[in-house]
Amino acid sequence: MLLSARVFVVSVVATGLTFAQSGPSQISITGDIPTPVTIRAEDLASMPREKVKVPEPDGKEVEYEGVPLREILKRAGAPMGSLRGKALTTYVLARAHDGYAAVFTLGEVDTEFGNEPIIVADKRDGKPLAGNLGPLRLECPRDKAGARSVRMLESLEIVRLVK
Repeated sequence: MLLSARVFVVSVVATGLTFAQSGPSQISITGDIPTPVTIRAEDLASMPREKVKVPEPDGKEVEYEGVPLREILKRAGAPMGSLRGKALTTYVLARAHDGYAAVFTLGEVDTEFGNEPIIVADKRDGKPLAGNLGPLRLECPRDKAGARSVRMLESLEIVRLVK
């Protein structure tokens, strides 16, 4: 994949991980940022965390726990807070291991705009994500039927449309 200097890429890399159990995982954040950043599983555990409740099709609720997407984007150097002008043309493309993809704007995530409680989850009902749910999952609880929830999250690409 060719990347321009103005595109950030956040790769979620799972190493030594089986889908049935939690294992070492890390998020490598690269691109148009001063210094590449790698966030390991223990870093995620120490970052600000949130829990969100999501209704299942059968009417039951499940609880996902993880790090707010905005915190990961801040670590990547994405513009956050007091978004104006060109920064409002920035979006995040989330991609899953199975090819599924979803888009979020920075305005949705930023606390001063949409303030959506979108999280990168590593737990469901207090347990590590198992099977094809993880090891990481982008969860957007206010969306209808979870259409932009991205299981098996593999990468986040931050793109500014207006340079």
